[in-house]
Amino acid sequence: MKADITIPEVENVFLAAISEWSDDFMEKVWNVYLVNDSDFNLDGVMVVSKAFGTLDGEMKKTALLRHAYVQVPSVSVVKVEMIEKSVLALNNEFMVTYFIGNTLYDKKFIFRKNTINEETTEEVPILFVEGVIVR
Repeated sequence: MKADITIPEVENVFLAAISEWSDDFMEKVWNVYLVNDSDFNLDGVMVVSKAFGTLDGEMKKTALLRHAYVQVPSVSVVKVEMIEKSVLALNNEFMVTYFIGNTLYDKKFIFRKNTINEETTEEVPILFVEGVIVR
């Protein structure tokens, strides 16, 4: 029975953390974007995020945040959430689930602790700005 289940591979869909100015905080903050660089619309998109890891020898984790989008059009970007400065020292995990047609896709993306910083940026497709990408 397990042999009959095919799990499709996620392609051309990834996350990018981009440092942007925030008028609310009067400083630069890191915002996470879901990038759909594919030729297909993503339907019924769910993103569940959390941060976890060890700080000062003590295990820490944040609450789960859930985001839902009816559709993310092909070759487009949607802002998911801002990452608070204090959790950049933790692993930031994003579970992304969506449909293309009748096929369900899901993938776990993890920004490893301390990898979201100006030194690890590269150009983000579609947005053409510098950011930290996880594929």
